[in-house]
Amino acid sequence: MDEAAQKGLVTRQRRWEARNEKRRQKALEEEVKAARIKAEDEKYMKEAIKQAKKAAKIGDVPIGCVLVKDGEIIARGYNRRNADKTVLSHAEVTSIKRACKKEGDWRLEDCTLYVTLEPCPMCAGAIVQARIPRVVIGSMNSKAGCAGSVLNLLKEPGFNHQAQVVTGILEEECSEMMSSFFTELRKKKRLPETP
Repeated sequence: MDEAAQKGLVTRQRRWEARNEKRRQKALEEEVKAARIKAEDEKYMKEAIKQAKKAAKIGDVPIGCVLVKDGEIIARGYNRRNADKTVLSHAEVTSIKRACKKEGDWRLEDCTLYVTLEPCPMCAGAIVQARIPRVVIGSMNSKAGCAGSVLNLLKEPGFNHQAQVVTGILEEECSEMMSSFFTELRKKKRLPETP
């Protein structure tokens, strides 16, 4: 191999190594970013779980929600359907109403909604209407979920807004909270009333 060919081989090898290093660095940066986002999602889901526990304390289905903008919780809510005697008192709707009031706008385009249970049709509709771009869900709802389980209203192409959906954040804790609540509710229904 002559000197020019050898030099060309060395140059190609260096370029290949440089491209590989760029790819490796990019992959590493994406990994770090994903880990940071997951940690942030878990932090805010824990706050939603605190809200859900408030619902359970008043005898309502334990669903909690927080809305976050720029790393700050701007609204919190929990299910109060039985306490308020209205179907409109869902955690998501309550949080959205509070956030809209605080922001002075019905558009919540810079927010992320964290909820312990997949939104129902009404709540999914409110999320779409409020233009919330990202929804983080603890556990899915196989009976009435509208973020992928039964329907996917948050990704409906016919609507003028779709949301990014992240699922399974602290899923075990969120699912267990629901299961425990309904197990206890069934036990109470079986017990005879004492005079």
